[in-house]
Amino acid sequence: MDELFTCPEQPGYVGFANLPNQVHRKSVKKGFEFTLMVVGESGLGKSTLVNSLFLTDLYPERQIHSAAEKIKQTVKIDASTVEIEERGVKLRLTVVDTPGFGDSLNSVDCFKPIIQYVDDQFERYLQDESGLNRRHIIDNRVHCCFYFINPSGHGLRPLDITFMRAVHHKVNIVPVIAKADTLTKHEVQRLKKRVLDQIDEYGISIYPLPDCDSDEDEDYREQCRQLKEAVPFAVIGANTVIEVKGRKVRGRMYPWGVVEVENPEHCDFIKLRTMLITHMQDLQEVTQEVHYENFRADKLAGGGGQAVPKKVSKNRRPESMVGGDEKEKQLQEKDAELRRMQEMEHQANKMVESKQKMSRFSATY
Repeated sequence: MDELFTCPEQPGYVGFANLPNQVHRKSVKKGFEFTLMVVGESGLGKSTLVNSLFLTDLYPERQIHSAAEKIKQTVKIDASTVEIEERGVKLRLTVVDTPGFGDSLNSVDCFKPIIQYVDDQFERYLQDESGLNRRHIIDNRVHCCFYFINPSGHGLRPLDITFMRAVHHKVNIVPVIAKADTLTKHEVQRLKKRVLDQIDEYGISIYPLPDCDSDEDEDYREQCRQLKEAVPFAVIGANTVIEVKGRKVRGRMYPWGVVEVENPEHCDFIKLRTMLITHMQDLQEVTQEVHYENFRADKLAGGGGQAVPKKVSKNRRPESMVGGDEKEKQLQEKDAELRRMQEMEHQANKMVESKQKMSRFSATY
């Protein structure tokens, strides 16, 4: 047994270099926790994409509602937790779905239950952190939010803008263009540019991929560059395995050919999954150091947890969104414009509903 405690062969070597291995062993033994929220209107393939990302079935018993039921449906919060193990590493994944979002004719306040849920998780973590037993705190805070954008539009709708502006200082938003197989490559690039222009125009802060360190290898730096250029990610989800030229792939079969989910030439699915896996730790750190600290500081100051909107700068530190009186004035004008657009959309939906009722009445008599 004495050979286990022999002096190191290298002169001057103490053993500090082994500390990362200790952290690694402890982390693997403890496991990891991650909470992903998916938000978007029904029919955009949110559940399919999540199942495709993690190769699991989170919603085996989900019921599909009719169009009439969706119109009357209110926003619900549906959290599903699954334990995933890969090569001895355990991940406790919680996916928070938001069925009913954007489906009602009047969707003005449909995102309020979502904001309340995010705040409730911050509040629960704060209470656990302030309690006596702090050794086994379960982290249910939302670390990332995939926001699904309808590909049939010409950019962000008023609801999209209002929602993202309401939560961007509470959670890391990753915009996702759903069902990219309904668009040509040119249309995808045009929609991406339009979405990014609107995000900048309305002062929305999405999750900023961190800059690479100077000592990173060239391959990793190139990977990060391509991930940044892919935002917003145009994705396709599919759980069906089909055979293409002797290869088994997950994708969708069309009369003109096959769309492969994991083919980077067809969509950004691989890039989205790579971003999520390689930046999972950073997403958790930004949640802890920026969003949660904003909530905690405001709560302790007596503000009730409604923190002043902040955004994350490139150096991973929060900074105020307001850059002066002129910027404040511009944001107020954008808010007024959004309210007008939402009111117009609401009135248009009411007219459609009224015409549908008249049509049913005429058909009856």
